[in-house]
Amino acid sequence: MARQLVLDLPFRAAMGRADFFVSAANAAAVAGIDGWRDWPGAKMLLVGPEGSGKTHLAHVYAAQAGARIIGPTDLAGIDPATAAEAPALAVEDADRIARDVAAQEALFHLHNAAAGRGTPLLLTARGPARHWGLTLPDLQSRMEQAGQLRLEAPDDALLTAVLVKLAADRQMTLTPALLAFTLPRIDRSLAFAQRFVAALDAEALAAKARPGTRHVRAVLERLAA
Repeated sequence: MARQLVLDLPFRAAMGRADFFVSAANAAAVAGIDGWRDWPGAKMLLVGPEGSGKTHLAHVYAAQAGARIIGPTDLAGIDPATAAEAPALAVEDADRIARDVAAQEALFHLHNAAAGRGTPLLLTARGPARHWGLTLPDLQSRMEQAGQLRLEAPDDALLTAVLVKLAADRQMTLTPALLAFTLPRIDRSLAFAQRFVAALDAEALAAKARPGTRHVRAVLERLAA
């Protein structure tokens, strides 16, 4: 069968609270996000490995609290006082600013402005602040004072739900039989699940067929290589 040329078109991921599946691996973090009004000092650090759901939960928080989301590369260009006037703030991938002195100074001033106004502040990172490699001692101490929520490695229930969600985001259906075939064969990480579903979607589109076990095998072999 002739394979179809697949265009790398963007897709919109569902980022609502109802789209986030809660399991034992993330229930504590979800409860902490839902309880943002009660954060000690009005700030919280959400940590977890790549692709574990930090961005999704940051958007859930933003929807609940009316937060402005700021990326690490945007920090140096913001006015902290103006930004702190938002109902709430979220800084994603805060651990990625370790080599950017201007971004560190901006986050320091943003933190202080938010604290002065009582503006809730969420920061996401791959690990605790002591591992970020910050070079600004005052920022280091303030980040280490934040409460911490952790997203754990996915269990079977969470990984299954994520595969279904990622496929649905791409308007692709994974049958129970295909999920049962796939689950024991993929790496146990949500980052890998993202790469797998994207590759499976492209494989099925190229073959002009619904995803099946032969597509899963082909994708896993290609990703392993």
